[in-house]
Amino acid sequence: MAGRLQPVLAGVVTALVGFASSFTVVLAGLRAVGADPAQAASGLLALCVASGACAVWLGLRHRLPLAIAWSTPGAALLVATGPVPGGWPAAVGAFLLTGALIVAAGLIPALGRAVAAIPAPIAAAMLAGVLLPLCTAPVRALVEVPRLAGPVVLVWLLLHRFARRWAVPGALAVAVGAIALTTTGPARLDAAPVIALTAPTWTLPAIVGLALPLFLVTMAAQNVPGTAVLAGFGYRAPLGSALRVTGLATALGAPAGAHAVNLAAITAALAAGPDAHPDPDRRWIASVTAGIGLALLGLGAGVATALVLLSPPVLVEAVAGLALLAALAGAVSAAVAEPYAREAAVVTLVVTASGVSLLGIGGAFWGLVAGCLMLLLFHRRPTIPVAVPTPADPDDRPARTVRQMGPSGLQT
Repeated sequence: MAGRLQPVLAGVVTALVGFASSFTVVLAGLRAVGADPAQAASGLLALCVASGACAVWLGLRHRLPLAIAWSTPGAALLVATGPVPGGWPAAVGAFLLTGALIVAAGLIPALGRAVAAIPAPIAAAMLAGVLLPLCTAPVRALVEVPRLAGPVVLVWLLLHRFARRWAVPGALAVAVGAIALTTTGPARLDAAPVIALTAPTWTLPAIVGLALPLFLVTMAAQNVPGTAVLAGFGYRAPLGSALRVTGLATALGAPAGAHAVNLAAITAALAAGPDAHPDPDRRWIASVTAGIGLALLGLGAGVATALVLLSPPVLVEAVAGLALLAALAGAVSAAVAEPYAREAAVVTLVVTASGVSLLGIGGAFWGLVAGCLMLLLFHRRPTIPVAVPTPADPDDRPARTVRQMGPSGLQT
C-alpha cells in the first residue's frame, strides 16, 4: 500500500511546492501588464487548470513523469516589461501569439533550430536581466517594511538551509501570517473561481516586446531545462508532443489571462526522481497526480489574489524575488561561463535589467539585440547555440534509457 501511495504523495508535494513557490510572481506579472484583480485571478486559475490538464494528458499518453507548470521566468518578464501599448487586451494577444509560436516549434523543427541559433550566454543574460529587478525586492522590503519582511527572509534562510524545497512556501506562509496580523478591518476573500475573458488585440510593440521575448524565455528557461532534468533521471522527453500540447493550452487559456504553459523545470525533479517511486516506470503517476492537484489549487486563485492585494506590494514582490534567486544564480552563471561572450552577455543583462522602453518595446528585446550586436561586432568566433532538442521522428515516440541518475543541483 505504501508503494502505491508514494507517487501520489510525491505528486501532491509537487503541486503544492510548484503553486506556493511562484504564484505571487504570476499575479505580480499579470498586474504589471494591465490586469485588474479579477483578470489576474482568472489568469492564475487558467494557468493552473491548463497546466494540470496538460500534465494529466501527457502523463497518461506517454507514461512518463512529464510535470507541467506555468512559465515563472515568463511571469518575471511581465513584471520587467510593464504596461504595453494597447493595455491588457494587447497583452492577451501577445499570450495567444506565444502559444501559437510554441505549437509551431513543436510542428516545425526549423523554428526550434532558429531559437537554438541564439547564443547560449546571450539567452541566459537576457533571463538574468529579466529576473534581477524582481530579485532585489527582498532588500527593498527589508528597508521599507522591516517588521513584515524580516521574519519572511529569516524563515526563508533557515528552510533554505535545512529543507530547501519548502523554503519559499514557508516564507509565503509567514508573509500570509504577517498580512493577517497587520490588516485592519474585515477582509473579503472571494473563494469562488473567477473566469474573466478578454478579447485579444494585437499591436506591434506588444508582439515584438512581449510575445517574442516571452516565447524565447519560455523555451530557453523552461522547456530546455525541463528536458534536461528528465534526461538526468534517464528519460527522453517527447518534446514535440509536449510543445504542441502546452502551446495549444497556452493559446486556449490566453483569453482568460494565461501567459504561458510549459514543461516544469524546478519541480520536475520532484516527480521524476527516485523519491517519487523506486520504479522509474511508475513515476508518471506522480506527474499526473501533480496535474490534478494543481488544477484543484487553481480553484483558490481568488483567495490567493485577495491575500496579495491586502499586503504591501513590496512584500509580495519580496516573496517572488526569493523564489527566483536560484534561477537568477543559474542564469548569471551560464551568462558569464564563456569568456568570448562575457562582455556581450553583460551588455545584454544591463540593457534588459534597465527596464528601458523604446518605440513601445520593452528592455528584454533590446537587451537581446544589444548583446547579439556586441557579439557580432567584437567577436568572430561562431556562436554556441542553446541546446533546444527537436523530435527525432515524426511519431515523436519517447524512450527511456536504462541508466537512472539524478541531476546534481540542477536549478533554473
